[in-house]
Amino acid sequence: MINKRKIQEINAGSMADIAFLLLIFFLVATTMNVDTGIQRVLPPMPDENQEQAPMDIKRRNIMLVFVSKFDNIMAGGEAIDITQLKEKAKEFILNPTNDENLPEKEVTNIDLIGNYPVSKGVISLQNDRGTSYNLYIMVQNELTRAFNEVRDELATQKFGKKFMELAEEQREAVQKAVPLKISEAEPRNIEGGN
Repeated sequence: MINKRKIQEINAGSMADIAFLLLIFFLVATTMNVDTGIQRVLPPMPDENQEQAPMDIKRRNIMLVFVSKFDNIMAGGEAIDITQLKEKAKEFILNPTNDENLPEKEVTNIDLIGNYPVSKGVISLQNDRGTSYNLYIMVQNELTRAFNEVRDELATQKFGKKFMELAEEQREAVQKAVPLKISEAEPRNIEGGN
């Protein structure tokens, strides 16, 4: 006599409900890291029908910043450390001694400020494809910090407050006096020391 017992089946009908409830629980309970990007205002797209004239920028008005795949930084033709980048950029933006190797200034009449020598300088950033993301962000932060400190100094001098504490029209005036001019070239393979 052969024992032919039937194997009991497990009711899987409620398994889908349990899986769905677990999924909902993890979606609600999990926190997501929200990365904030680098804040830049891009110029408007040029009109397709309008011919683009090449920009003629004098060599002295450009500070080249290169970041190699070995995370070495060259700014203004010399190797520097990340801790020196902000001060180097501020010196370039302000050109306090009117050095003929640093950017030209154009005296411009700006509402609420009056005549102010606006720098024609542009910081051109180029990195290697092998540059670490961490250093890339640090370089961006230091360059932005340089512009922000120059704006804070001007705002304090003219209005007695830091840049972010100013009224909208005052902020616009300071932005015209110290425009954020960072040009970023497409990454490429830059050979550099280790």
